[in-house]
Amino acid sequence: MSNKTLIYIAGPTSVGKTELSINLAKKFNTEIISCDSRQFYKEMQIGTAVPTTAELSEVPHHFIQHKSVEDIYTVGDFEKEAIEKLEELFKTQDTLIMAGGSGMYADAIMFGMDEFPEVPAEARKQINLFYQTHGLKALQRLLLEKDPKYYSRVDINNPIRLLRALEVCIASDQPYSSFLGKSRPERNFVSKMIVLHSPRTVLYKKINSRVDAMMASGLEAEAKDLLPYRDLAPLKTVGYKELFPYFDGKTSLEEAVNEIKKNSRRYAKRQITWFKKYDNALCFPSNTPIQEVVELLTEE
Repeated sequence: MSNKTLIYIAGPTSVGKTELSINLAKKFNTEIISCDSRQFYKEMQIGTAVPTTAELSEVPHHFIQHKSVEDIYTVGDFEKEAIEKLEELFKTQDTLIMAGGSGMYADAIMFGMDEFPEVPAEARKQINLFYQTHGLKALQRLLLEKDPKYYSRVDINNPIRLLRALEVCIASDQPYSSFLGKSRPERNFVSKMIVLHSPRTVLYKKINSRVDAMMASGLEAEAKDLLPYRDLAPLKTVGYKELFPYFDGKTSLEEAVNEIKKNSRRYAKRQITWFKKYDNALCFPSNTPIQEVVELLTEE
């Protein structure tokens, strides 16, 4: 058994992952790996709730605002770079902290990724053209036809996930789900998972307050600057995509803000569902005293 430990702090948006990760990193005198895929992009600061300058100065952080929205950065790219960084940091640290609500990115680090066949550029182009000409509903129907098993578990409103699955289906002539759950790489560290939770009413109130705070901090101006990039994958995310129709004159600012709040709550629900699969995770209320968390983590 490895004597190196990665402590992953999971939980829905606004639950308090940043605060706990910094407090734990201080307790263990260590560093933080971010696996929040929305916080990778330097142009997206306010709408992704990037830790403040003061928070970032308290503890060394990695994989925050290190990419541009114009970069193509996949979960596979992140896995490769993050594993390299972990190997480097574990040379001088026995414990490292990972925090963020992007479950797929966290899983790639802790468990490795499924291996898929190469997708020829032509297959990718073909399915993207189909999406552009036929829309999301047609994409959903095609996935249901090609891979009903994956259709039943994927977020069918996320075109990026649907496109990726269909690329593999078309390129391999096999269901995407048939490549899932095969042999994964061994990791030279042990993963311990903490899932933070909060009563739904409390969490939703925090989400709404956070959106109001983002708007007060200049989210509207930040999103407006990103208008030329609205069709890029990083911008098809909560906090930005709702403001673009407002800039187009199709909705009011109040409607756009309400949409951000609603979609943030929906995102939180999906995250809660994802993290339920971590059977061996330590589940804590978000207001648990730090010493109690440390004691449970260090119990053998």
